[in-house]
Amino acid sequence: MDRRPLIAGNWKMHTTAQEAQQLAASVVKAANSVPDRDVMIAPPYTALAAVSATLAGTGVILGAQNVHWEEQGAFTGEISAPMLKELGCGMAIIGHSERRHVFGETDGMINKRIKGAMQFGLIPVFCIGETLEQREAEQTMQVLEAQVRSGLDAVDLTDGSRIVVAYEPVWAIGTGKTASESQAQEAHGFIRNLLENIYEKNIAAQIRILYGGSVKPENVDILMQQNDIDGALVGGAALKAEMFERIICFH
Repeated sequence: MDRRPLIAGNWKMHTTAQEAQQLAASVVKAANSVPDRDVMIAPPYTALAAVSATLAGTGVILGAQNVHWEEQGAFTGEISAPMLKELGCGMAIIGHSERRHVFGETDGMINKRIKGAMQFGLIPVFCIGETLEQREAEQTMQVLEAQVRSGLDAVDLTDGSRIVVAYEPVWAIGTGKTASESQAQEAHGFIRNLLENIYEKNIAAQIRILYGGSVKPENVDILMQQNDIDGALVGGAALKAEMFERIICFH
């Protein structure tokens, strides 16, 4: 099945509203030159409204860096799916390794966030990945299976386009190290088979699986040539207009 590629930029805790608008404008320009793929950017919450205005009427998708499972309530510092939808968000990153490892988010919490996002029509970009210790102990596939099964527990899926999975080996995030294309494809192929196991073949074939972990202009082309890699979740390089433009325009 031909899955439409998705290039996603996670800006993390960078950019003021003004800087975000300028960067978003350059992303729109690059995305317009390659209409056969989707592009998403996830600025910090404080820049969402400004970036939403810049993206209006373009095909670029606005994403959030996280989302709470409740519609509203006493959850200081959190943000709900309806609030994000009102600002024009179509996607939300959930379970990013920094949320797991720096802020202690559990698989159970991530599962609730995924369900909450989907309930209100946001597409989750569900992140999974192993640490260096786990890879060196040859536990990569067990870790991925545990994260996928718990993250998608009781997540009813009749249409695979309603969720995106992002494989991001923790040891390759912001370190300059990248999984080789064969390592990345092996993990992506394993995830695809697992999704077939959980749902069924047609649904699993619709789900886009992104690679995240030091994606750069130098490695994006070879990564995107792998059978089960449907896009990229880009961190540092997404903050540099020229680098991100080149990644968006992979060939």
